Amino acid sequence: MELRHIELSQLSVSSANMRGVTKKPDLTNILPSVRARGILVPLIVRPNGVEGAYEIVAGKRRYHAALTVAEEQDGIDPLPCAVMEAGDDAAALEASLIENIARLDSDEINRCESFTRLVREGRKVEEIGLTFGLTELQVKRTLAIGNLLPRIRTMYRADKIDAVTMRHLTLATKTQQREWLALVDCPEKHAPTGSILKAWLFGGSAIAAKVAMFDVADYTGEIVSDLFGEDSYFADADRFWTAQMAEVEKQASFYRDTGWTDVVVMERGAYFNGWEHERCPKKKGGKVFVSVSHRGEVTFHEGYP
Repeated sequence: MELRHIELSQLSVSSANMRGVTKKPDLTNILPSVRARGILVPLIVRPNGVEGAYEIVAGKRRYHAALTVAEEQDGIDPLPCAVMEAGDDAAALEASLIENIARLDSDEINRCESFTRLVREGRKVEEIGLTFGLTELQVKRTLAIGNLLPRIRTMYRADKIDAVTMRHLTLATKTQQREWLALVDCPEKHAPTGSILKAWLFGGSAIAAKVAMFDVADYTGEIVSDLFGEDSYFADADRFWTAQMAEVEKQASFYRDTGWTDVVVMERGAYFNGWEHERCPKKKGGKVFVSVSHRGEVTFHEGYP
């Protein structure tokens, strides 16, 4: 079988599903967990004959819980799925997967700590995934939580911090985690949480690698991957800005060399409102204005007086 994450819109319930197709299952005891943690146990699916689409052989309750959460929260992450090949014995595959998943500790933090110990003992991410029926991304996420400082894990277990805060703390170095805990302990200061925490970790603004004008492959600074999101971030904002503005100046020189009267690089964070200016082409003395956001995004506005 192949383990992968599949978008909710690509899934439907198979007529072979033991729970049937039409009747909506009782989600009472599963919905709270899915709301809080997402889908942790892979669904068993197989291609349904339409390109990119899959039918659910086992996991109907998890699928309907995901539909409910997606409607409540305006979306949900792709679901972990075990993809069967045609002709696989679904019953045997399901029994094997359930048996492996049953070995996992029911407490999420205990499970994270157990995976971390396995890695220290020499087990590879791929091996852990195969053993417990998890995708590589799920294992990496679990390990990231297991590598948090013990006190942070304890706070999460006791519901003293939420899942978003915990996930952002997986982006932090051990030094940053200790600094954050010091803020928690200080009655005169406030420890950042949620989305504010991510900005705090990266020096005031989380700058995604995708906004870089320079070749990230040649960048020698540290880039931190967010295992719980889609982006990676520059760990050193000052180093990013040095590289980014050097590329802006290269592009500005190119504009000047190709006949534009001037290139005006605006103050970082300033907005350029095109409706406030009349258009002016290059041959009539037009300029290029460059707006730079605090998130590192750069936009060139050509043809203004």
